[in-house]
Amino acid sequence: MAFNYDKYLRVDKMPTLWCWGCGDGVILKALIRAIEKIGWDMNDVCVVSGIGCSGRFSSYINCNTVHTTHGRTIAYATGIKLANPDKHVICVTGDGDGLAIGGNHTIHGCRRNIDLNHIVVNNFIYGLTNSQTSPTTPQGMWTVTAKRGNIDPTFDACNLAIGAGASFVARETMLDPKKLERIFVKGFQHKGYSFFDIFSNCHINLGRKNKMGTAMQNLEWIDSISLAKTKFDKLEDEDKVGKFPTGVLKQNTEALEYCDSYEKVKLAHQNNTKVEL
Repeated sequence: MAFNYDKYLRVDKMPTLWCWGCGDGVILKALIRAIEKIGWDMNDVCVVSGIGCSGRFSSYINCNTVHTTHGRTIAYATGIKLANPDKHVICVTGDGDGLAIGGNHTIHGCRRNIDLNHIVVNNFIYGLTNSQTSPTTPQGMWTVTAKRGNIDPTFDACNLAIGAGASFVARETMLDPKKLERIFVKGFQHKGYSFFDIFSNCHINLGRKNKMGTAMQNLEWIDSISLAKTKFDKLEDEDKVGKFPTGVLKQNTEALEYCDSYEKVKLAHQNNTKVEL
């Protein structure tokens, strides 16, 4: 029996504005299937997105949604979660939106370990605004702001999230929708900051300007730089350069969650006592 996506989508907004072959639709459908598998009521779900191609997630999914300003997705979502700690808040950002202008908010969301689900749709470029270098653009690649090749070191988003204190960190690609669905289920069920670095293709603004003129060529490149963590860990250090492990990279179920800490702050004020963490 075919999965019924219509009940989770704003069908009047279809078809999407995403380019043909874009991975964003694969990620959206995996997200929806994960919600269905967990059994969340869509009235209890809030999707917060920023600016960029990934910002359209909040336009298409049929639940509580907030379309925020550029880079401020985690800031808005933090307020939503603190005011409604019993709701499920999913943030969707791009690599530029979540790691450049919004990087500071991402760091402190991880540090606080607030119970947000942060999906970074990582297509290695500022896609919507026509191909500027993003924090994850590989060195040497052409962009409109680096026409002789990008010289900035490639940014590893998962290493940032781990170092900043997120209690669940995972990476997957949109090449295997079932794996993507499973990783979302794991992260959504985790209490704490769940960070997902999801590799996706932008064959229009990254691929065709870097000798990957079709969606398939862009996907083959993503496949060549990603491999399961179990295989990655067996590589020699020199062979790990330019490769990225996929799967769950960190999970700490003992870390104190921020909304729970905030409740203790409120209780301390009510009782005129010191916060006991």
